[in-house]
Amino acid sequence: MSEWWTYRPGDLLMVSLRVYERLFVLHNQALWPAQWLALALGAGLLLALWHPAAGRLRLALPVLAVAWVFVGWAFLWQRYAPVNWGIRYLVPLFALQALLLLVMVMGRGARVPASRRGASRWPGLGLVAYAVFVHPLTALLRGHGLAGAEVIGLAPDPLAIATLGLAVLVQPARHGWVLLVIPSLWCLTSAATLQLLGAPGAWLPLAAVVIAVVARCLPPGRA
Repeated sequence: MSEWWTYRPGDLLMVSLRVYERLFVLHNQALWPAQWLALALGAGLLLALWHPAAGRLRLALPVLAVAWVFVGWAFLWQRYAPVNWGIRYLVPLFALQALLLLVMVMGRGARVPASRRGASRWPGLGLVAYAVFVHPLTALLRGHGLAGAEVIGLAPDPLAIATLGLAVLVQPARHGWVLLVIPSLWCLTSAATLQLLGAPGAWLPLAAVVIAVVARCLPPGRA
C-alpha cells in the first residue's frame, strides 16, 4: 500500500477529467435542443443590461433565478453529485442564490444605471458576454468539440460568471455585493477542481471572480 504522502491533491478527487467532461456531454444530449433557448435567454439578459430599464430587469432577474434552480437540480444534483459527494452541499446555495434574485425583484430596489460612464459597466457587460457567447467555446480546448459545451442556464460555470457580471452592474452597491458571494464561491470551487484535474482553462473562473471584485470596488460614477 502506498504511503499517504505519495498522494497528490488531485488523487483526492472522486472524478477524473474524462468523467467530468463526459458529464457535460451527457447533460447536453439529454437537454437538446434546449441549448438554443438558453443562448437566446442569455442574449436577452445581455440586452437587458446593455439598455437597462425597470421592466427588462424585472423580467431578467426571475429568469436568472429559474436558471440557478434548474442548474442546481438538473446538473449538480442529478449528474455531478453522484460522482462527487461534496457537491451535494453546494446545491442549497444555488437555491439561495435564486431566492436572493427574486427578493431583489420583489423589493424593487435593485437597478442597473443606464449611464455608460461608470468604470464598472464594461467589465460587467464583458463578463455576461463572455459567459453567453465565449465560454461554450472553451470546450474546443479539450478537443471534444461542442458536444460538451457549457451553456449558460444549463451549466454552472457560465451561469455563475454571468451573475458576477450582473452583480458588478447592479445598484445600490450592497445588492451587488450580496449577489457576488455565491457565484464567486462556485467559481473558486470550479477553478480549484479544474486545476486539480489538469483541465485547460482552469484559471478562467478565477479570473472572472477577480475582475468582478475589482470592478465592484470601482466608484459607479467614475469615467
